Amino acid sequence: QVQFVESGGGLVQPGGSRRLSCAASGFTLEGYSIGWFRQAPGKEREGVSCISRHFGGVHYTEPVKGRFTISRDNAKNTVYLQMNNLKPEDTGVYYCAALQATYTCSGFVPLEYNTWGQGTQVTVSS
Repeated sequence: QVQFVESGGGLVQPGGSRRLSCAASGFTLEGYSIGWFRQAPGKEREGVSCISRHFGGVHYTEPVKGRFTISRDNAKNTVYLQMNNLKPEDTGVYYCAALQATYTCSGFVPLEYNTWGQGTQVTVSS
């Protein structure tokens, strides 16, 4: 079965850090651009970061730029999202997904992605 499994979420205080993992099974992750999205209660799903299949170029949306880092370990078939200096507004369910081949990382359009994981909850609160 082709799927992603996100993990690493939890409760963290403002200013803290977490590393999320997105483990792929049933396909080779290396051949795909992979995006991270998040969805807060009552809000639309928004893009967070994307790592391109082409030479590993990385993309971030403005709310997380300078605080989050996306990376991949092809040997482990896993993409990571390192989240530093977390803020309450970072709270939400974080999802990873594979970008369909005809699209590019820069758009952060959810409909351009497929093979979504189940999500992992990140709660930033004091």
